[in-house]
Amino acid sequence: MPLFTYKAINSLGETEEGVRDVVDEKLLIAALQSEGYIPIRVAPANSRSFFWSKNKQAKLSQKDIGLLTGELATLLESGLPIDKSLSVLMDLTEDNPRLTKLIAKVLEKVKGGVSLADALEQQQGIFSKFYLNMVRAGEAGGGLDEVLTRLSEYLERSQELKDTVSTALIYPAILLVMSLASLFVMLTFVVPQFTEMFESAGKALPVSTQIVVGLANWLQSYWWALLMGIIFISSYMKYQMADPFRKKVWDARFLKLPLAGTIITNKETANISRTLGTLLGNGVSILAALVIVRETVDNLVLADAIADAEEHLKQGKHLSDALMEKRLLPKMALQMIKMGEETGRLEEMLLRVATIYDKQLRVAIQRLLAFLEPVLIITLGLMIAGIIVSILLAILSVNDLAF
Repeated sequence: MPLFTYKAINSLGETEEGVRDVVDEKLLIAALQSEGYIPIRVAPANSRSFFWSKNKQAKLSQKDIGLLTGELATLLESGLPIDKSLSVLMDLTEDNPRLTKLIAKVLEKVKGGVSLADALEQQQGIFSKFYLNMVRAGEAGGGLDEVLTRLSEYLERSQELKDTVSTALIYPAILLVMSLASLFVMLTFVVPQFTEMFESAGKALPVSTQIVVGLANWLQSYWWALLMGIIFISSYMKYQMADPFRKKVWDARFLKLPLAGTIITNKETANISRTLGTLLGNGVSILAALVIVRETVDNLVLADAIADAEEHLKQGKHLSDALMEKRLLPKMALQMIKMGEETGRLEEMLLRVATIYDKQLRVAIQRLLAFLEPVLIITLGLMIAGIIVSILLAILSVNDLAF
């Protein structure tokens, strides 16, 4: 029999990996579920890299997945069975061949007797563990349409959060690029026009002019070194972020940055709260939910804090107490989580925390922009003014020599 590798969450909320001899993936998934595991990934042992590369190319955007989820929820709420709903979705997504192809594969599995969650899981690398466990919980509780509606709202809010950050950074990025481009043009094209006149004057130039002319000459001769330096720094940071240990060191530094650290903290707080609250609201155990949440967190320092919280929970402690020991999340969020535990309304409080810190994130971004924009404009203005003044001083010194 062929070998299959698997990754699953056990009853204690721990992630386990292994290899088993089975006839096909469906039997392995069924066997794991009968043993109390929550399957996360199942693949042939000799073709994992093939599946990974293949699905990396076929990976859908979060917008596509959100569209699929929202429309499927609407169809199920109208009373259509799952197979008919998927058939209708294929017609609705004709303008998106990748999405239509995915739905066709899922429909084929569902018609073969496979649950929706298992059919989605077999589309390797497309749906997150969070998504799959939500769907599985909805099927088990008989409220799949309601769960998909919550999932659609979750994906929409998460996308809004990402769009808020990316949109806010567009203007400062353009401003920075234009500033550097303006300086480069002035130093490599404008300043050299005056260099010959300065050299023929036969008089020592002011120090400020010598610096500007020297910098212009260096850029003309060694512009490639500047380009190589940018490529080196970019490659170095990618190398640093590729290693978990080094990435954790950088993540800790990012959290300590003024303004930027606040933005990262607020973003991750909103993400952790919303994901955990949504999972708990759909019947996923808190230990299994924390395992899933941990893998959705980008910052490894915060991911380790969640891992420690898992260990504290296994020892009978409260989630809020475990998170308070690390002191990484905002105090207000921790107090709200604690209040939720004490009143038995943890899910509701977590979703409130997510809403609050979505707003806090927008405020933090606005503050960062309010700081960055004038700094970039003033810095550019001072640099250009410095170049112009240095040239004028040199011209005046040449005129003094002529008279």
